[in-house]
Amino acid sequence: MNLSYFISKRLRQATKDSFAAIIHRIAVASIAIGLAAAIVSFLVMQGFQTAVKNKIYGFSNHLLVTKLTMSNAVEEQPFDFHIELYDHPERFPYVKHVQAYSHKAGLIKTESEVLGIIFKGVGRGSTNFAQAPNYFSDNLVEGRFIHFTDSGYAKEVVLSRIIANKIDAKVGDDIILHFFQNPPRYRKLKIVGLYETNLSDYFDGKVLLGDLRMVQQLNGWTRNEAGGLEVTLDKNQFDEFGLWKKALTFGGSTRTENDTIFFEEEEEPMSVFSFDADRAALDEAGKKIGYSMDYDLGVESVRDRFIQIFEWLDLVKRQVRILLGIILIVISVNMVSVILILVMERVPMVGVLKALGAPNHTIRSVFVYSGMSLVAKGLFIGNAIGLGLCFLQDQFKIMKLNPHDYYVSYVPIEWSVSTILILNILIFCTVSLVLILPTRFITKVNPINAIRFD
Repeated sequence: MNLSYFISKRLRQATKDSFAAIIHRIAVASIAIGLAAAIVSFLVMQGFQTAVKNKIYGFSNHLLVTKLTMSNAVEEQPFDFHIELYDHPERFPYVKHVQAYSHKAGLIKTESEVLGIIFKGVGRGSTNFAQAPNYFSDNLVEGRFIHFTDSGYAKEVVLSRIIANKIDAKVGDDIILHFFQNPPRYRKLKIVGLYETNLSDYFDGKVLLGDLRMVQQLNGWTRNEAGGLEVTLDKNQFDEFGLWKKALTFGGSTRTENDTIFFEEEEEPMSVFSFDADRAALDEAGKKIGYSMDYDLGVESVRDRFIQIFEWLDLVKRQVRILLGIILIVISVNMVSVILILVMERVPMVGVLKALGAPNHTIRSVFVYSGMSLVAKGLFIGNAIGLGLCFLQDQFKIMKLNPHDYYVSYVPIEWSVSTILILNILIFCTVSLVLILPTRFITKVNPINAIRFD
């Protein structure tokens, strides 16, 4: 049997009713609370990021293909969307779905209200909107989606709940949309559904969903023309480790001097420490798709279109990482103090062991094993507390949020086994390494003085 482990085990049994037992409980409690706080913080952070991103992806997908133009107008420049990406998506294994879309500015006029809106036309093949399960179906709170007709265009529209409340309308009502063009035109459409994303500054406050063919008719476009393509990616097709290695090698930038720029790159490239697999996958797919298109078409990441939201999410992630660093520092300092107290309490024992010929590393191992046992107990209790709190929140939605400020109505939880394991391993390894520092005091203990120590 390992002598150091045997002695540390006997010491733990002998200190159940002593002052050291109180110190042990404090150490276990600090580790348990720290791990529980870290688990709750990371699972909430990941759940919050996923919930907000899915709302954005539900409207704009992951990548946008548009015609390059110097205009800042709301309405896009039309182009023939029957390109290789649209007609043969199977040639792009990381592409899950491609759909055509276009925007047109207009207003809703009622007896008492005039409200400016943006009509977003989507096509029959818009499975990201029309079929479940998908991102948008979670945001459809009442009614149904548009039923596309075989001929003509669907005279149906999906409004946000905010717009419906402003014009005092409900599912089944008819509304008249006026469009800005020469000569002005209007269309009478039926409300068939209401959606709610709580992203009122970007979607709910101004966007209506309807048939792309109506926009084509109003603008005098052909059935092969649209304002852009939205691309849904299958991010599971990307090798996360390969993307991480590329970020390590190139600092997040893979462009060479001879490369044509099809995809707008971030001003601040990713480093190995700020690596984001989601962002890296979008960037990589955007570059690959860009090489298959004509020079007058460009690919834009949804991160660039809604950069304020994604920067805010990155800030949340950074704050959680800072919190983890603080937790590690507090736990490490507590454990150093605990081990120093244990060593001071057992100085006579250290002197006896040295007098009997025990080497320093054996005596140090006694206290390291004692510290590691406290860490293991703290991790067990911390996992129980942290996972228990997350389970209660995930099942009963106890913690509510203001959706207009946080974009979600409750604190979301995203279960991640890898995150939980990494937190446990990180805390265990960090604290175990820190335990070596206070045990260096043992090497300076004189056996004679130690035996006389009181």
